Amino acid sequence: MSVLSWNCRGVGLPWNVRFLKDVVRQEKPVFIFLCETIGRKDRVEWVRRQLGYEGMVVVEPQGRSGGLALLWKETDQGNLLSYSQNHIDIEVRMEDTAAWRLTGVYGEPVRANRKKTWDLLRHLARDSNLPWVAIGDMNNTCSHNDKKGGNPYPNSLIEGFNEALIDAGLMDMNLTGHQFTWERGRGTENWMEVRLDRALMTDTWLTMFPVATLYNLEGSESDHSPLLLVPKRNENRKAYSRFRFENAWLSEPMCLQLAYQL
Repeated sequence: MSVLSWNCRGVGLPWNVRFLKDVVRQEKPVFIFLCETIGRKDRVEWVRRQLGYEGMVVVEPQGRSGGLALLWKETDQGNLLSYSQNHIDIEVRMEDTAAWRLTGVYGEPVRANRKKTWDLLRHLARDSNLPWVAIGDMNNTCSHNDKKGGNPYPNSLIEGFNEALIDAGLMDMNLTGHQFTWERGRGTENWMEVRLDRALMTDTWLTMFPVATLYNLEGSESDHSPLLLVPKRNENRKAYSRFRFENAWLSEPMCLQLAYQL
C-alpha cells in the first residue's frame, strides 16, 4: 500500500500520462493525489481509466489554473469527507489496517494567501480523531534549509506554517532521496531549489505506521517531484532517479567545455 502525490501541472499532457503509467506499473500506489491538474473532470476521468483505478474525487480548476484529483484503486477503499479548491479529504479503509484519514493538500500559491492554508490545516484537524496524514504541495517551507539558491525564504512564512502544524498536531515527515521537490533555472546562475511538497502526520498515524517512508521520486517533466509515501516497509522497491546538473561543475574547466559542446 502506498500514496503517490504530484503537482503534475497538467494531468492530461501525454508525457505526464506516460509518467503516471510508469509509476503505477512500478510502485502500484493505492492512492494518487494530483494537484494543478488544469483539466476538466472528463479529462481526469479518462486518465483514471487509463491507470485502472475505480475511486475518484475531482475538484475542477477555476479558470486556467488549479484543479485537484484523488484516485484510489478499489471503490470501497476511500470515503469522501470534505473537499475545497485546496484539499480533498477521505477516510481510508483497508482490509489489513484500522481506518485512517488521508488528505491531499494544495497550498495557496500566492504568499499573501498562505494563511488560508494554515487555517485549513487547523480546521481539518478538528474534523476527526482518526489517525491522519496530509500530503501534497504545501507551497511552504519548514526551515531555511528547505531552500537553496535565490533570496532567503521569509521568516514570517516559515514561522506561520510551523505554528499551524503545532496547532493541528502535525509533524513533518523526513524525505528520503533528493531533499528538494521544486526547482527553477536548472544549470544557470539563478538555479533555485525548494522543498515545497511534503507529508504531514499525526502521532496516532505514526503509531499505526511506525516505519512509514516518504520518497522523492524525481524523474518527471513537471518542475515538482512526485512523492511516494510508503506506510509499510517495502524492501523490493527500486527508486526512480535522473541526472542532476550541479552548478558547481561549471567551475571545472573540463566540465565547462563539455557543457558548451552540449
